[in-house]
Amino acid sequence: MVLASTPPTIFTATSAYSLLAVLAVGTVAYISANALLPKHARWQDRYIFIWLAFDAMIHFSFEGSFLWLSLFGRQVNTSVGPFAEMWREYAKADFRWGFADPDVVSLELLTVLVAGPLCCYILKQLAANDPARHYWIVVLCTAELYGGWMTFCPEWLIGSPNLNTSNPLYLWVYLAFMNLLWVFIPLLLMVDSYGFIAGTLRQAQKNSGRKAV
Repeated sequence: MVLASTPPTIFTATSAYSLLAVLAVGTVAYISANALLPKHARWQDRYIFIWLAFDAMIHFSFEGSFLWLSLFGRQVNTSVGPFAEMWREYAKADFRWGFADPDVVSLELLTVLVAGPLCCYILKQLAANDPARHYWIVVLCTAELYGGWMTFCPEWLIGSPNLNTSNPLYLWVYLAFMNLLWVFIPLLLMVDSYGFIAGTLRQAQKNSGRKAV
């Protein structure tokens, strides 16, 4: 008699509360945009504010907890607590997060200590309608795109031994969706800021030419 093997669990309680926590962060970001942005702000700036507030909170809380567990604990796989459980869940998709891979930890140091505060600075500029924010948005988005590339490209080059794509949740939600957010949204923000910077400089050049005449 051949016993049927138990199918792998796709969705767990940890998956549920982890995704709910992400949703809660997004809700706080949305509320903060409505509370802090001027009513006459561009609709693009409202969505940018929501993203940057979400981005900052993810960097400080989720990724900050990973750094704490990796640097001051032992590693995610041997730590206890809700954040350790959450990261162990993600580490089922990308094993490197479970054993504090030094390359991942190095990138997360920059993400938490540099990108997180820079998000907050840009949020302050957005609330004040300071056009200088467009420069810093380009800096932030370039850094985040580079961070994403350096997180996955070295892994792809060696055949992705640490990535588990056997579970649809791991592949499409944890690895694809959760990481591609930090590709497509930064690209959109860069396009918007490029348009503002280039348009302003061209207008200034045109005005300068008129004065010279």
